[in-house]
Amino acid sequence: MVAASLHAQSPAATPAGQPAVNAVAQTPPASAPEEENLPSPAPPALFHIGPFPISNSIICSWIVAGVILIVVRATTWKNIKEVPSGMQNFIEMLVEGWETFMKDVLDARVTRWVFPYATTFLIFIIMCNYVDLIPGVGSIGYGTPDKESVLPFAVHIEEPLFRPPTSDANLTVAMTVVFLVMSLFWAIRYNGVFGFAKHVFGVKMKTSKWVFPILSLLFLFIGAMEVVSILFARPVALAMRLYGNVFAGETMLDMAFHMHNWLASLLITMVVYFYETFVCGVQGFVFGLLVVAFVGTMCSHEEEADH
Repeated sequence: MVAASLHAQSPAATPAGQPAVNAVAQTPPASAPEEENLPSPAPPALFHIGPFPISNSIICSWIVAGVILIVVRATTWKNIKEVPSGMQNFIEMLVEGWETFMKDVLDARVTRWVFPYATTFLIFIIMCNYVDLIPGVGSIGYGTPDKESVLPFAVHIEEPLFRPPTSDANLTVAMTVVFLVMSLFWAIRYNGVFGFAKHVFGVKMKTSKWVFPILSLLFLFIGAMEVVSILFARPVALAMRLYGNVFAGETMLDMAFHMHNWLASLLITMVVYFYETFVCGVQGFVFGLLVVAFVGTMCSHEEEADH
């Protein structure tokens, strides 16, 4: 609001009997910017269990975990056949294909350790990603009537009841912490404490005894960078890549859905839906692939230099 005070004359110069005139000119208030209908990075807490807040992303993660348990239980409990068919055949095909890929990358002993965790990550993340494409997720919840909408009974959702679990950074960071702890455990179990230290900081090339001290300093620096990569760069890459892609997809769908032109909204929403169908599957596979690749770099015997 802009106010300009116009003082025509000072009291000394004002003629007798005429008070000084102060005119205030006001401009109409500027219109407030339209509220963006975008999902919040921080999920709202729907209720609390003791001191722990339960958000809409946690509710969806429970539902996804329940669906996985029910499907796996229904296809394996008292229904396992030597010649699989139906859902059992589909699940065995996925599991065997993933296990074969891991055996090509990891040592057979490491594969037995990593396979349950990597497979759980893969299935859980893919299903969590596809929650984003289920109608009602992000559009059913608590809100206020949307008077600007042309649709009857339209509501501006402020606290959705459901949200894709992987669009919450808390979940992706938690899964990454689990991976970090387990990968260090597997690396020490495979190499031993001193073997793992030698794997990270040791000289990894043949050299003479005269050049070895210089190369030792070089590989000491490389090992320090490797430690930073293991403890920080890799976990951040895993967590933020998954979170960023899923949250971006959710945001694009929400923006397309709230466009004023209904025809453009419909067309763009369909395009984004087809795009997200591809991205959700790829991001789950990339997470599992990176888990296997990162463990493979930590659990491998390299030819050490002869001195």
